[in-house]
Amino acid sequence: MAKERVVIGLSGGVDSSVAAWLLREQGYDVVGLFMINWHDTTGTLAGDCPWHDDRVFAELVARRLDIPLHVVDLSGEYRRRVVDYMFSEYERGRTPNPDVLCNREIKFDVFLKEALKLGADYVATGHYCRRAETEADGRRVYRLLAGSDPNKDQSYFLCQLSQEQLSRAMFPIGEMVKPEVRRIAEEQGLATARRKDSQGICFVGKVDLPVFLQQKLKACRGDIVEIPADWPGYARAEALCGMGPDTQEGLDALAAPYEYEPSDGRKAGEHNGAHFYTIGQRKGLNVGGRPEPLFVIATDVERNIIYVGQGQEHPGLFRRGLRILPQVMHWIRPDLRMEAGECRPYSLRIRYRQPLQAGRLYVTERGGYLVFDRPQRGVTAGQFAAWYDGEELVGSGVIDR
Repeated sequence: MAKERVVIGLSGGVDSSVAAWLLREQGYDVVGLFMINWHDTTGTLAGDCPWHDDRVFAELVARRLDIPLHVVDLSGEYRRRVVDYMFSEYERGRTPNPDVLCNREIKFDVFLKEALKLGADYVATGHYCRRAETEADGRRVYRLLAGSDPNKDQSYFLCQLSQEQLSRAMFPIGEMVKPEVRRIAEEQGLATARRKDSQGICFVGKVDLPVFLQQKLKACRGDIVEIPADWPGYARAEALCGMGPDTQEGLDALAAPYEYEPSDGRKAGEHNGAHFYTIGQRKGLNVGGRPEPLFVIATDVERNIIYVGQGQEHPGLFRRGLRILPQVMHWIRPDLRMEAGECRPYSLRIRYRQPLQAGRLYVTERGGYLVFDRPQRGVTAGQFAAWYDGEELVGSGVIDR
């Protein structure tokens, strides 16, 4: 009987290297596939193309494991599906998550199609998450579970995967912790054993974001306006939130971002473009002379204004809720999809590495509303919010406001 073939995305990092070794040890027919997704070096802090080094390490690992390695250039699709989307979102004053898009659009779509050309039964990656199976209405259903290493769980990055994509996915190191992965790499003599984890934008690397974005978005001087902590709008918003989530009006109030006017504060400095900044950002403001540091609490790209507040506990940094538009609500578990009028308790996450937060998901005709038990810092339009039932990631969506 022929072995099942698994095509693994060998990235040149230690995680995918050990994942490949595990698959080979488990008796699979393992084939490596290296993706070239980005050529441009504009804005990269290293000043070079990181994929050149990555490819060398991937080749060394493949040679060590005695598995074939194929190389595919997906840079055209990556630019169109991920980077162009990034530019579009920043231009609108929103903050996208390219890593989530990369997994949905590239690793488990374009890459999957390339793997199938190589005869793949499954595709594997070095993500710290797990896949499980269950049954619902007599059908097999795939579950996406958090990784066993709480410090490295990457399930959030896969929050947009579909049942079809999960049916082909394998995550060999999902049950492992990072030190164990490093130990195996050392023991097996893998060239990536001591290589640092990649950082920055998926397949692009660490970048100077304003420089990177200026490929498409123009720099333009604008005002930085400081909003005082006792701005009356906070009290008004608190009163509206007091209506609670039991009505549409109450849900809209809980999910509404603060809306400022330049007259609500005083000019604190100038910036080079509101679309280069995001909620909660501290660095890059270049405004001093305050008892506490300033943080971005809102951006207005139409008028090119950044609103800031002083101190990590400034009320403008915190909100109780957010909204996801109906058309972008995504259920990894379609059998658990909620209908308008339903409400369920879930554990919630609005960014990678954020500890899960207690809250509830309310679904109405106007979308999904995540309401947290405790106010959350840095709710940002364009990012992904995900909801978990225990260790299972059930669904996600792009934060509208």
